[in-house]
Amino acid sequence: MQYKYLAIDQAGRQVRGQTEAANLVDLESRLNRLGLYLIEEREVEYRPSLFGGKSIRRADLITFCFHMEQLTRAGVSLLEGLDDLRDSLENQHFQQIIATMIEDIEGGLQLSQAMNKHPTVFDAVFSNLIQSGEATGRLPDVLLNLTETLKAQDELAAQTKKIIMYPAFVGTVILGVIAFLMIYLVPKLVGFIKNMQQTLPWNTKVLIAVSDFFVNDWPVIVASPFILLFAMWLWKRSDPQYQYKVDGIKLKIPVIGPLLKKIVLARFANYFAMMYDAGITILDSLRILEGVLGNLVLAKGLTEVRELISEGQGVSSSFERVRMFPPLVIRMLRVGESTGALDNALRNVSYFYDRDVKESIEKAQALIEPVMTVVLGLILGSVMISVLGPIYDLLTKLKT
Repeated sequence: MQYKYLAIDQAGRQVRGQTEAANLVDLESRLNRLGLYLIEEREVEYRPSLFGGKSIRRADLITFCFHMEQLTRAGVSLLEGLDDLRDSLENQHFQQIIATMIEDIEGGLQLSQAMNKHPTVFDAVFSNLIQSGEATGRLPDVLLNLTETLKAQDELAAQTKKIIMYPAFVGTVILGVIAFLMIYLVPKLVGFIKNMQQTLPWNTKVLIAVSDFFVNDWPVIVASPFILLFAMWLWKRSDPQYQYKVDGIKLKIPVIGPLLKKIVLARFANYFAMMYDAGITILDSLRILEGVLGNLVLAKGLTEVRELISEGQGVSSSFERVRMFPPLVIRMLRVGESTGALDNALRNVSYFYDRDVKESIEKAQALIEPVMTVVLGLILGSVMISVLGPIYDLLTKLKT
């Protein structure tokens, strides 16, 4: 059950929050572990936030893995390590999750089993790697690999966000400039241009028509995004293959689609290498990874690969038949498979894609600024030519 609560800490400050507990006694026990004392509570129906308001950031998971890797390698017990981690976390929601995990481990569960109760925080790859580390006695090594992988993903996400933010900002500025020109400036000049009583060029006529549309039909412009969202919602409700088709469209978007595919395949190769190195079988690794790729089209390809391998095909030949990887990567897998070093081959594949993605992002960063500047200049230039062209023609006739 989910409870909203009001509590006070040891300094007497009020703390409000929401957490999961079996009953009121369990709620009090969980809060006491956090150094909080319950004042009042209310049971609520759990509804996940549409925008993941209580989601755990990748930085929190990096902290978790790094902290636990250091302590377990030093010989500190899991419970002591989790206790220390819980007290040092700033994210209160993650604190509550760690407190719940501590209770579960004290109740006899292993760390991986306690993680399985929080699938939105620790996905199937994460918990299965931890389980394998527990079984083989290599938990610190697994946590170290997870730390490095999460750091690499965080750096890639930061780079991707950087190349998205600039176009988004400049695009907003361009839309604002267009709206100002079409709604305020052009209408003021239209009357003067029409009063010149001369034949207007086609570009000026187009500009006037666009300006009239902005001024007279602005409800259509405002409503268009909502109509599009509603149409997408209807499509989603009526078509069971909606997500599969959307994921396919994403992969076909020029420039963005190939980059997205490389990012997903790099993450897949990295996780596959970690799971294979941790002792998880190839078929089990592929089955787990199908659910965490984040793209149903690629997940379907992975299902086909798994079916081919289960029928006796080799790993490299299965990927070659499904056409998930280019020939260079297939050759890398074939070499790794023949030498018995498939985990190293997969790491090379991950490195190959990571480098390719970084180079693609750097190229995009170098191109975005001049392209957006040119677009803004073309828009302003076309408006100025359409407005000033008739005026210039009139002044030329007056001089003659």
